[in-house]
Amino acid sequence: MTADRSPIMPGVTAPDYDVSQPLDVDYLGAFADVTPQERAHQLAVREFVQTEVLPVIDGYWERAEVPFDLLKRMADLDFLRDGVDVPGLPRISLMAEGLASMEMSRGDGSVTTICGVQGGLALRSIVMHGSPEQVDRYAGPMARGEILGAFALTEPTHGSDSVSLETTARRAVRDGVDGYVIAGEKKWIGFGSCGHIAVVWARLVGEGGDDQVHGFVVPQDAPGYRATTIEGKTSLRAIWQAHIVLDDVFVPADAALPGATSFRATSQVLFATRLGVAWSAVGHAIACYEAAVQYAGQRIQFGRPLAASQLVQERLTRMLATITQMQLLVAQTTRLAERGALSGPQASLAKFTCTRGAREVASIARDMLGGNGILLGNRVARHFADIEALHTYEGTESMNALIVGRDITGVSAFA
Repeated sequence: MTADRSPIMPGVTAPDYDVSQPLDVDYLGAFADVTPQERAHQLAVREFVQTEVLPVIDGYWERAEVPFDLLKRMADLDFLRDGVDVPGLPRISLMAEGLASMEMSRGDGSVTTICGVQGGLALRSIVMHGSPEQVDRYAGPMARGEILGAFALTEPTHGSDSVSLETTARRAVRDGVDGYVIAGEKKWIGFGSCGHIAVVWARLVGEGGDDQVHGFVVPQDAPGYRATTIEGKTSLRAIWQAHIVLDDVFVPADAALPGATSFRATSQVLFATRLGVAWSAVGHAIACYEAAVQYAGQRIQFGRPLAASQLVQERLTRMLATITQMQLLVAQTTRLAERGALSGPQASLAKFTCTRGAREVASIARDMLGGNGILLGNRVARHFADIEALHTYEGTESMNALIVGRDITGVSAFA
């Protein structure tokens, strides 16, 4: 094959191998019984990924730039709300949204995370815990991409647990307006430096406080809100995450989410997104598997394609076996979720298993591609790196293991 050395995007050259074609990877028919509407939603996302994401995403990833043009297209196509129910827009089933997350992640992890931050976390917090007025004010514009939101929970010196959370909110009156003064720091906040609002989780202290974690909608242009984009990332480079300092930021009383008055409300949002992360891991794994299958058919070594090697066929089979197990797991847990029967530990098991599986598949694919495996144009390197972030957020592997372990033993090893 003759290499086309014309740039795909500045700084990224076209690859020597075509490893971008979608394969219908569902070996045991895990998704054979989805409805026609769910399949149509999946295929619409696949088409978007194939025609609009893959041709440009390597350049954005390499330059660490947010693809705001793709974000606008996702809003136009109604992909941005991550399945959250918004008044006036059609309901998207949990299965359809899972399939969409799988297809989007097959394209790129940063693009999927954009949907997860905007829809799955920020929008979901407002729809799930906001007042009717807050939902009316924010939900439609956020679904349309007119208002970009952040979910500000994690803090610099510890994780996202209720015990360690240090950011505080105190009741206050400024210029005759009742409200709250919020002080503290947050870190790893997607869209925290380039959005419009942030759903900030803070402990209500002081007079009238209950020492519980509450949620507040904070404008990012509010006095005292300072956000710095985190640089030097080797994962999810096409979405900006921020270190936020809240220096006595005042918000009016109606900025408080009335349904978010304890960490239980925060956990409800995270529970809803944890299964989405498992689906995303499946998509990353499929992308690496596709690249490995197609590369093995095109790469000639010792006078024959790599695909003719017994060792290569064994590795491809191992990758497919892992992906198939992941697909069966997310299909079953999603069916449980649709019946309202999915437990927190079950969601944690799905996230724990699928991110571990994606890591394994990516590692095999990276090795199979040899030196070509570190080139962005051959897809695997970007997914290999992005899976590392997926492995950590929405609860690390260790944390999700401890949640399942507590369910198994009845004994908590972390709190």
